[in-house]
Amino acid sequence: MKCKQLKSGVWECVADGPRDSVTNKRNQIRRRGKGRKVAEQKVKDEIDKQKNHGVSSKINKNVTFEQVAWEWHGVYALTGVKDSTIRNRRSSIRVMLRYIAKINMATIDTRQLQMMFVDLFNKENSRSLMDNAKVTANAIFQYAVEHKLRIDNPVPGVVIPKKQLTVEDIENTTVEEKFFERYELEEFLQKTLTDGLQFDKEWFYLLAFTGMRVGELCALKWTDINFEENTIRITKTMDMPDHNMRKFKVTPPKTRASIRTIEVDEDIITMLRSMKILQNKIKLSKRKGMEDYHDGNFVFCRDNGYPYASRFIYDRIIRLIKKTSIKKIEGPHILRHTHVTMLTEAGVDLKTIMDRVGHEDSKTTMDIYTHVTEKMKEDATKKIKNRYGDILKLTVPKGNVIEM
Repeated sequence: MKCKQLKSGVWECVADGPRDSVTNKRNQIRRRGKGRKVAEQKVKDEIDKQKNHGVSSKINKNVTFEQVAWEWHGVYALTGVKDSTIRNRRSSIRVMLRYIAKINMATIDTRQLQMMFVDLFNKENSRSLMDNAKVTANAIFQYAVEHKLRIDNPVPGVVIPKKQLTVEDIENTTVEEKFFERYELEEFLQKTLTDGLQFDKEWFYLLAFTGMRVGELCALKWTDINFEENTIRITKTMDMPDHNMRKFKVTPPKTRASIRTIEVDEDIITMLRSMKILQNKIKLSKRKGMEDYHDGNFVFCRDNGYPYASRFIYDRIIRLIKKTSIKKIEGPHILRHTHVTMLTEAGVDLKTIMDRVGHEDSKTTMDIYTHVTEKMKEDATKKIKNRYGDILKLTVPKGNVIEM
């Protein structure tokens, strides 16, 4: 290290730091201080920091990512978040542990994380898996910074790789794939009457004519149905880890916008009223002598009173769609999207639609609304032409050809 006192009286020291890892160029560290020892120490601290990937020597470099990740997860689980969210974060941690479990928390840099996401992308993992992993990583590294386990958060600099759409992808992906056309809905609902199993008719008519989420459907209780005012109050959703009915949890919805009261058609109310009468008879016969009977007052429940998992209804709709001529093999969400098209075709404005389906913001809902609205405009033009075409023909004089 070379040091000299400047004319101002300040000391300046300079020494070689670690060479550039990419170019191998010389890297001189120059620092100033009021005294020689101060300037020397500044240079030493910077060299030490660069040798340890930007981490101060005062930070404990013996703590691994795995240790900090699970420590953060334990604290996060106590913050009142939904169980399903906690499980998602746990799943993301396990994904990252395959890459950086035993690496010192203090030395992991943006480049290492970027390579991890590139590998996840190359192995064709879903975009949602990578997005969730980045959100989880960001929270873990921020936790490490706040608890003096490293000096910075490397996650914001990470880019999630994105698949480039081909012309074929664009041409083959249409908004229409996200919902049933009227004739498709009619065919599907007819199948619930002819080939449906228990509750198929009630489930899928209710989803199609209310726009509810399947988790909201599973959590419905009879106290949510107002038979006098023909309304359904939606205040909760069903969480069922591993689809185990005995582990179910009724939880608040994800957003305040999801809490809503919707009006339903008299025919739907009549269907539910008939179902309630039948269910009461079943309940009286089944609960006698059944020690494990769960009386949760659910609208849709098994013979033992326990609710259904969303996955169960997903399997049921796939079963029915495969019995139709419909090519769109989708889960229950397609009925939610179909409800948006029904409301749009009925002339309901976007804000009211969003309120009814419990959305604060949804690109899918807006895309469907825009698509149907534009189609309605085209249809309106055709209808005018069909009805008033004879009058339009009067604009062109007979026998005359207008040349441009």
